[in-house]
This record gives sequence, C-alpha cells and structure tokens, in this order.
Amino acid sequence: MTLCVPEIPAQKMRHAFSLDIWKLSFGFFGIQFGWGLQMANMSRIYQYLGARESSIPLLWLAAPVTGLLVQPLIGHCSDHTWTGFGRRRPYILLGTILACVSLIAIPNVSKLWMAAALLWILDSAINVSMEPFRAFVCDLLPPAERKIGFTVQSVLIGFGAVLSSLLPWLLDHIFSLNSTSDGNTIPFVIRVSFYIGAFVYLAAVLYTLFTTVESAPADLDLFIQKRGENSGLRKSLKSICEGILSMPKLMRRLALVQFFSWFGLFCVWIYLAPAISHEYFGGVPGSSAFQRGTEWSGVCFAVFNGVGLLAALALVPLANRHSAVGLHRICMIAAGVGLLTVGVWPNAAYLLVSMVGVGAGCASVGSMPYALLANVIPPERTGFYMGVFNMFIVLPQIFAAAILGPVVQYVFHNRSILAVLTGGIAFLLAAVSLRSLREVDAGNQ
Repeated sequence: MTLCVPEIPAQKMRHAFSLDIWKLSFGFFGIQFGWGLQMANMSRIYQYLGARESSIPLLWLAAPVTGLLVQPLIGHCSDHTWTGFGRRRPYILLGTILACVSLIAIPNVSKLWMAAALLWILDSAINVSMEPFRAFVCDLLPPAERKIGFTVQSVLIGFGAVLSSLLPWLLDHIFSLNSTSDGNTIPFVIRVSFYIGAFVYLAAVLYTLFTTVESAPADLDLFIQKRGENSGLRKSLKSICEGILSMPKLMRRLALVQFFSWFGLFCVWIYLAPAISHEYFGGVPGSSAFQRGTEWSGVCFAVFNGVGLLAALALVPLANRHSAVGLHRICMIAAGVGLLTVGVWPNAAYLLVSMVGVGAGCASVGSMPYALLANVIPPERTGFYMGVFNMFIVLPQIFAAAILGPVVQYVFHNRSILAVLTGGIAFLLAAVSLRSLREVDAGNQ
C-alpha cells in the first residue's frame, strides 16, 4: 500500500518552528499521552486492586523489561525493512493499535493479575511504536538539525505528559465525574481518562503518519540484497550482538549518566504518588484522604511535566548555542535538588516548587542524550542503535524494580518518601558522571 502524501524535503527544515519538524514528531505527543496516564495512575490502580507498596516496583517491571527486549529488535528490523508504507511506519502503526486496545482494557479489569498482564502488553506496544519515532529524526533531518528535532520531540513529550497527568483531576474537579472508590474498584474518572488517552494516542500518531513520508533507499536493489544477507533469526541475533560490542565510544560513556538519571525517574514514577498520599495527606488506599493525595500527585505530575514542556521550549534555542553536555548537567542538578526538597515542605502546596526542578531534568533527559548520540551512529543502523541506547534506560529501571521493594519495606520501613529522596541523589550522581563527557561531532567517534 502506498500513501500519496507530500515528502518533507530536508533542505526546508531550517529552524525549530518549521511545521515539517513538528509534523515529524507530533505522534510522540500521543505516545507520551499513553505513557503519562500509565505513569501517573498505574501505582494507584494496583493499590485499588489490592497490591502492597512493597510489591509495586515488581509490578512495574513490564516497562523496562519490554523496552530491553523490544526496542533493539524493532530497531534492527526497521533498519532492514522497506515497504510501500515506508520503513518505520508499519511498526509505528502496529504498536499504536495494540497500545490503544490495552489502554481501553486496563481500567476495566477486576483482578490484580489482569492489570499486570495488560501492562506488559501495553508497554510492549508502546515500545514498538516509540522506537521508530526516535529513528525518524535521524532518517529525515540532516545532522545539523537533529538536536532541534529531538528537542521538539521533548516539547511534545512534555505537552502530552502535562495533559495526561492532569486529566483525572480535571475530569473530577471541572467536569464533576465520579471519582469515588470503595478501595477495591477503579474509579470511573480513571476509566474515562484511559479512554480519552487511547483516542489521543491514535489520532496523534495517524497525523504524523499521514503528513510525512519516508524516502526509499538510494539503491533499493542493494538494500534488498543486504536485507537478504541479514535475514533469519540467527543472522539477526549475530548482527545485534556485533553491533552492541562495536557501539560508539560516546554511547558507552553515556551509559552511567543514563543509569543514574533513569533510576531517579523510576523512583518518581513509582513512589511519588504513595509518598504524597501518606506523608502529606495521611491517607491509606480506599480512604478519602488517599484519594485526595493521589489526585494532588496527579497535579504534581502535571506541573513537573508542564515545566518540562517549558524547559524543552527553552532548550530549543539554547541547544544551538551551548554544549548539550553543559545543559544536561545543569538540568540534572535541578532535578536532584527538586526531589530532595520533597521531604522538607510543611504542606503539599509547596511540592509544586520541587516539581520545577524535576521538570527541567525530565526535559533534558528526553532530548540532550539523543542529541549527543545522533551524530556518532552509522546512518544505516540508526534504528538499531537507538534501540540499543534504550538498554541504558531500562536496565536501571529493572535494577530499581528489583531492589526498591525490599529497601522500602525493610530499610525505609514503608516510608515511600525516602525512595523519592533516593531518586534525588541519583540525579545528582548523573550530573557528576557528565564531567567525563564531551560533545562529539559527526564522524568523530
């Protein structure tokens, strides 16, 4: 099937406000809308279905494990794919459809194991649709404009995260949807939020797919020949292993930075909502205080994502004039300080101040590492190396999921706020790790 859509000529993409660059990345708004609903609500969905706080990290393993397994494989496959529908787009569309079905199903489950199983399907699908969007930027933008392209993606990520995090609170307080629960059922307002999320996800991705086009390989016959040489499971696995062992030096140096920053983000996703509910509202699952706490945590997520959106907009002009390493270091310090202050405020309103620093860090994590990486990876293996780079994101999350539950239960004595403070320390360690990096120009690996 061939779509008759206008091609985006690279020479027209010259500034951050080019409509073509925004079209190229708009699908990421929908993808992040799905991620945002999951991040802000899955912990409390698990608790509504009877999960203990100490078991929540293991229930979240779906996101990092599926990312570890799916993204390198999808990247490798999309690098060696060409159809009338394009290279990356078939994978994006398939992942989007599966993700939207999962979003509709999750808030209707009645058992904890059902929610956990559907989260595995949802995260697998999101990873299938997300990885090719990273490669899109490298495929369709010249090297000089990729930093802007990834920063625009970060802006749209922030916008999607803000709206999705705030959605349940808006539906409850503005549109007066029923948000009550007996402690064992998922509130109606959460179900409606996930339905809206599925629609937004699908619409945003389809907009990008129908307003952009991928150019065929310059030598299609040679591309098909090489694809045949690399076909088959054994050859694919060999190619993947060889690619991992020969990854660019800068990519290896970024591993430690990514480990600390994504460990910190995982602490936020898993424990910010329980920490706010317990420490600032004194609530337990099923109580009105717990409901107020989780709603306020949604507002906090919305604020830090909103600040992330503004920070991403600020990074657009800054990225052209300043070092990506320096910008990333400043944002990591801001995120670390923001999380450490979560434990010092006299009431919950002040938490919005903490979210300012976290938002700045989140914006940078979504753009600067990719900007550093984009010009040092081989163009013919862009999808694969973007997938491999995702390993540096998911491995710290798997590590966090494995240790945080026992640590919170036996070391922190079920005070989840201490896990949030641990995330702040991790961000500061990421800033320290950046001292050994320098920005590398294209071709200098």
